[in-house]
Amino acid sequence: MRFPRTIRTVIVALAMLLSTASFAEIGISVSFGPPALPVYEQPICPGDGYIWTPGYWAWGPDGYYWVPGTWVLPPRVGFLWTPGWWGWGGSAFIFHTGYWGPVVGFYGGINYGFGYFGHGFEGGRWDGGHFFYNRSVTNVNVTNIHNVYNTTVINNNTVNRVSYNGGQGGLEARETPAEEAAAREQHIGPTSVQEHHAQAALSNPQLRASVNHGRPSIAATPRPGAFSAGVPAREAGGEYRGGNNVPRPPNSTFHAKDLPGVPRPTPANTGNAKLDQKYQKQQQQLYNRQAQEHQKVQQQQEREDRQLEQRKASDAQRQQVEQRHQQQTQQMEERHTQQAAQMQARQQGGGGRKR
Repeated sequence: MRFPRTIRTVIVALAMLLSTASFAEIGISVSFGPPALPVYEQPICPGDGYIWTPGYWAWGPDGYYWVPGTWVLPPRVGFLWTPGWWGWGGSAFIFHTGYWGPVVGFYGGINYGFGYFGHGFEGGRWDGGHFFYNRSVTNVNVTNIHNVYNTTVINNNTVNRVSYNGGQGGLEARETPAEEAAAREQHIGPTSVQEHHAQAALSNPQLRASVNHGRPSIAATPRPGAFSAGVPAREAGGEYRGGNNVPRPPNSTFHAKDLPGVPRPTPANTGNAKLDQKYQKQQQQLYNRQAQEHQKVQQQQEREDRQLEQRKASDAQRQQVEQRHQQQTQQMEERHTQQAAQMQARQQGGGGRKR
């Protein structure tokens, strides 16, 4: 028996809040932590100014699912990414949402790799309004990107793939005084591009832990939403034990109605009021087009669902339509992610980023 549409919508909304809501700490009754972090290669950096954001396990109506790591343009010069992380809150696992800020804060002591080894960030640094990459831990093509350096990083947690803090089997890392201070600095939540990326992952069945058993076929992407160019995991980070405990309804799927909607654009902040106004107008126009497409797809899917009910369609016919709806929703989210990423790259490349 499938969950009613209204219940599934609430579950998906909770999942998206867990993975993308700004600074929220929202508990959900999950008695077991996420799978171990998969082992994968970092895609090559697509261009100057991109910063690596590691992949993570998020929670959805089908249990844990993988949000691929990806290269992202920061919302502001000088800002770094503090990854989100799962931690035991005493009665449930809680997801602490990642954020952008001038200093990297606490992320559970989790070793995400590629510069995020549990505390701080060793993958690069800002200098004079320009981002410099540490080639010893990041995959950068020096032919195209010249602002690089080499600093050897001693990583004592190379074997540890644990993906959560506290609870049974979790890490025991605690915040340092510097990380506590960082949490009080100015923050910006995940950008609309990152939210699109997470939504596309949510609607991709292959990224569910119950399907990939901790070894996602798309572990990382060169840009947000570029799933077709994604890098598969080489192996799972450990034995997968969550399959029997995941409340996965049979024949479940995602419709456009099940998604929270098109993310609002991140306000432009270039320091130039006239340029900000221009960019915000462009972002609003893109948002309007995407919202209209989302509504159109949703209405079409609902119309087809009503037709199935009226015809008293067979289970096989319903499943065929459900699969098509799922594919439509996934393709729409991936397309929206790519559009938002392309606009952000154009704006920052056209003078939006201070040098």
